[in-house]
Amino acid sequence: MKKFAVPVIAIALLVSGCYGAATARFYPVRGPLTQQAPAPVLVGTLTETFNSGSIKLVLENGEVCKGHWSPVPRPSRTESGTTRRGTTEDMSAVWDEIYGSGFYVARVLGSRRYAAATAVGNHGTKVYVEIYEPESEPHETDASRIRGVAKDSNGNIYKITFANRFAI
Repeated sequence: MKKFAVPVIAIALLVSGCYGAATARFYPVRGPLTQQAPAPVLVGTLTETFNSGSIKLVLENGEVCKGHWSPVPRPSRTESGTTRRGTTEDMSAVWDEIYGSGFYVARVLGSRRYAAATAVGNHGTKVYVEIYEPESEPHETDASRIRGVAKDSNGNIYKITFANRFAI
């Protein structure tokens, strides 16, 4: 009986959206960090990403940035017929620079599994982070399905990858 309890609890937590934590790698693709050889890869920890949770990221100089996730609301129509996002930092150009022209509008905007965070460092650096998970792909434990981008107040932009799925 006990050997069935662990899988049942794990499945229940996954279905309820409780994902635990994941390790994220931030690869610089543009900005001052790309001038370093080799360019530093930053490591962060993310919890409960698509609901609400926290992010902690250590920059190359040791500065620790922390923040909270929240889902990005689906765009609403304005009187002029254009859409408006619910976040304060426009990251659409960063998505398109990393994943190709039109990627943001075609895939990210309006997605149900789309979250954003602003992590603020203990020395004042701000890192704006967004991730999304494609809805059309079946839910599985492959972390490569989750895509992410970030930019910081020092002029760097990053592609984010995950070393592990949000494990319990």
